[in-house]
Amino acid sequence: MSVNPRLIKESFALVEPVAAQAAAYFYGRLFAESPHLRGMFPPALDVQRDRLFGALTRIVWSLDSPDGLAAYLGQLGRDHRKYGVLAEHYTAVGNALLATVRRFAAEIWTSEIEAAWVAAYTAAANIMIDAAESDSGVSPAWWLAEVIDHDRRTEDIAVLTLRPAQPLPFTAGQYVNVQTARWPRVWRTFSIANAPRADNTISLHVRAVPGGWVSTALVRHTRIGDTLMLGPPMGTMAPPAGDRDILAVAGGTGLAPLKAIVEDVIASGRRPNIHLLFGARRERSCTTCPTWRGWSRRGRGCGCCRWSPTSPGTPGCAAACRT
Repeated sequence: MSVNPRLIKESFALVEPVAAQAAAYFYGRLFAESPHLRGMFPPALDVQRDRLFGALTRIVWSLDSPDGLAAYLGQLGRDHRKYGVLAEHYTAVGNALLATVRRFAAEIWTSEIEAAWVAAYTAAANIMIDAAESDSGVSPAWWLAEVIDHDRRTEDIAVLTLRPAQPLPFTAGQYVNVQTARWPRVWRTFSIANAPRADNTISLHVRAVPGGWVSTALVRHTRIGDTLMLGPPMGTMAPPAGDRDILAVAGGTGLAPLKAIVEDVIASGRRPNIHLLFGARRERSCTTCPTWRGWSRRGRGCGCCRWSPTSPGTPGCAAACRT
């Protein structure tokens, strides 16, 4: 990317402290100038604003690492296909972004800074467009998946098993965006809790969070036979290479991607020592403890799986497994 990272970072540093106002201004400007784009977004934009600014922050502070940034932008471009984003939409988004940064960094704004932002956005947009176009003939923009099992482990945690209508290639440790018919255009991310399977099914561990539209729908209102929409698998977490020992630490449903990675390592035939530390308030919150114990009985992974208080007088427990 032939841009000036210093000028972009200096101007963006003035926008960061007012992220909420800047994001609101961006969407207001975008929809005022391109009202036809409003239908591509969810009714409530609070989460969308956070994601926008999170992605923008990552891009700005990764300008000095072009290889890693290009990989991230390519992933974003492929993922945006599920929203129906087309190449021509990037111009409207770029105009709104430039107007937003110009407004909130007005005290230092110069033609040189504007040129740096235009160059950076043009390069980023081209990477995203190229990635989306190269992926369009290879895989769908989104997958339909049937719910074939819904296991309510606790009041607020469920394990869903899904069967995508088409093969869903992924790497253990990745996540997918999920949309339910109950909330159109609202996507939320969930880690895939298993290594790739021969039958193409995937499992998701979902905790219903207060006010969570999608998570609550998945835990409390989704039934076997329902259909969900899945975005393309994303994320760079993956099984480690080689035979080095593995230390995995997680809490709650954050255990899901680590379970997938451990499954993948065991299936590969490698036998490194795997140390898993898992924290939860109650043992029944450990949605995968039966799996660890099953592996232990079959001599395929965990040599122990114990449950003990983290410390005297402290609510919460920690489970520890080791091969």
